[in-house]
Amino acid sequence: MTTQATSEITAAAPVAAPARPQGPSVHMRALITWLAIFPLVSIGMLLLGPIMEPWHPVLRALVLTAFVVPTAVYFVVPRLFAGHGALSRKAVERSARRAARKSA
Repeated sequence: MTTQATSEITAAAPVAAPARPQGPSVHMRALITWLAIFPLVSIGMLLLGPIMEPWHPVLRALVLTAFVVPTAVYFVVPRLFAGHGALSRKAVERSARRAARKSA
């Protein structure tokens, strides 16, 4: 590679990328998933419990999870992760502003 090509590549490189929050840890993902599942199971048991009382417990679990799992996976968990991401981005922006104020 020539020196001119090297200087063009160096000049085109970004100076500083803004800080990005890390993805949630496995513990945070577990908590977010639990926050989605627990209310759905509670609501499902309240609504379907009286209807399903005479059923075998395995059949009750099958029907309840058939309702809870898709609802959590497709609707609730993505919204909770989006909220977590928004909060994480705000925290990163705040810490970048604080660091900029300290260095100025």
